[in-house]
Amino acid sequence: MSAVALTATGSLAAWLWLLLGQGFFWRTDVRLPPRGEPSRWPSVCVVVPARDEAAVLPDSLPSLLSQDYPGRAEIFLVDDGSSDGTGEVARALAERHGGLPLTVGSPGEPPPGWTGKLWAVRHGIGLARAREPEYLLLTDADIAHEPDSLRGLVAAAGTGGFDLVSQMARLRVVSVWERLVVPAFVYFFAQLYPFRWIARQGSRTAAAAGGCVLLRADAAERARIPDAIRHAVIDDVALARAVKRSGGHIWLGLAERVDSVRPYPRLGDLWRMVSRSAYAQLRHNPLLLVGTVAGLALVYLAPPVALLAGLAAGDAAAATAGGLAWLVMTATYLPMLRYYRQPFWLAPLLPGTAFLYLLMTVDSAVQHYRGRGAQWKGRTYARPDTTSSAPSPEQH
Repeated sequence: MSAVALTATGSLAAWLWLLLGQGFFWRTDVRLPPRGEPSRWPSVCVVVPARDEAAVLPDSLPSLLSQDYPGRAEIFLVDDGSSDGTGEVARALAERHGGLPLTVGSPGEPPPGWTGKLWAVRHGIGLARAREPEYLLLTDADIAHEPDSLRGLVAAAGTGGFDLVSQMARLRVVSVWERLVVPAFVYFFAQLYPFRWIARQGSRTAAAAGGCVLLRADAAERARIPDAIRHAVIDDVALARAVKRSGGHIWLGLAERVDSVRPYPRLGDLWRMVSRSAYAQLRHNPLLLVGTVAGLALVYLAPPVALLAGLAAGDAAAATAGGLAWLVMTATYLPMLRYYRQPFWLAPLLPGTAFLYLLMTVDSAVQHYRGRGAQWKGRTYARPDTTSSAPSPEQH
């Protein structure tokens, strides 16, 4: 058997394992669990960290203000050193739309050892603590919620006995690059953190989607959130891990009524979004980087290369193994494309998208060694994300 055929066979074996042994990550039916309405609706404080978000707030904040929630709820938007009038825009939207009470706070620059977002979250939780809420909803400034979103999250948490309920918002998919890259981003995430394993008590798998996290206030105190993860660049996974390690029961699934309104129209926008934290996922470890690149090449790039090389050289074993591996890969990607309402002909292009993610990961490492670290909205975070011990999605 040729070297190409052996490589293709290894890739096929990997895909058969991913298909059957990785928590059925490719299925998209993990949605909010069955829920019943409680006899008394608990109080909720919504914390929104926002840095230079004036452009997206008109499309997101009114959806929070208009939440149809039967209990007591209040919004705390933390203006994290914005230069575009984020706080003023938020106040104007609250005056125009009414709805839930809104408080706008400002924490000042984060001290050493803190990322800006988590310092803002800490400030927001501090403001909310005076109201003694039973739940905290941590949601990003670019997330739009349907009117019954908060009601559904609280009901699901109460019915299921969850300390943390998180939904992965449906990201915007409009431009050509968004169609090519965004569904794959969620697909890779689910591959690394199978949603079915996250909700399983006793499982070590823990993750959340930072754009929409409902957290019991007592669970946050028990896990020392956000102080325990203050330096985490990848804060959502670190948050979920801290809650689970402290004995909390967590859940993560795909959203039906929660959407991100942030646009990524150009490849450069998506590139920056991924590369700013990709090497932090690898704990800034060169060996993990090499393993990630090799893993991507074997699992995603080898199948089409083996198929084409096998056909060209008359190597039936290489062509067959490569073609079958590519077929399994394509089939596992179809449910995510359906969830994002994208055409199925994008599925065979997944190897090309994986190659882009490989380049983004390498670029993230290059930027780190150039001293630029993880960059986001004018801030650079050079400290490794030591709270996240898991490899990145690209390692699959």
